[in-house]
Amino acid sequence: MLGSIKGLKVTLSTMMRKPVTAQYPIANKRLDIKKRFMGFPALLWDDSNSEPYCTGCMVCVRECPTQCMTATMADNKKFSEGKSTRKKIIDSFGINLSRCIVCGICVDVCNFDAIEMSHEHELSKFQRNANRANLKSLLAMGKTFQSKIKWEPIQIKNIGNPDLRERLQAAAKAQSEKINANEGKMDGKPEGSSL
Repeated sequence: MLGSIKGLKVTLSTMMRKPVTAQYPIANKRLDIKKRFMGFPALLWDDSNSEPYCTGCMVCVRECPTQCMTATMADNKKFSEGKSTRKKIIDSFGINLSRCIVCGICVDVCNFDAIEMSHEHELSKFQRNANRANLKSLLAMGKTFQSKIKWEPIQIKNIGNPDLRERLQAAAKAQSEKINANEGKMDGKPEGSSL
């Protein structure tokens, strides 16, 4: 009997509290999303060259645990005209958002900072394969994301702390020297092999 009274007391006390859950959708009202929220991946746009950052290297496609991405690359016409530093550019890109697990591995492995986890999270469809995003829709999501959070590319020359800038430049130089040294060693033999 005492347990029932305690339970009733808890029930009555919670009835007077303000609800902590948000009923959705009520008149299309959405909760604010934090800046660090991870939604579906989106491709970023380079305003300085009017082209995507993505070169179609397919590192994200290879590393995706669910294999929900496809990509192809093409020669960049702007490079031959001297208007861009990218020799290759993305030709087509697709993501099956129904298979995407929003893990962020594609963002971590991208060498060009071309893909970012956007704030888009409500893209459900009734058909199983209808939730596919192509290059055009991924770039549109990316442009919306960039404008929403006022995204800017990180450049070593723009870093205000001189000590940090020098350390980053030294690390980049050491990395390129290491890569060049390894290219000289590559003669088809595994390292440490006597074959």
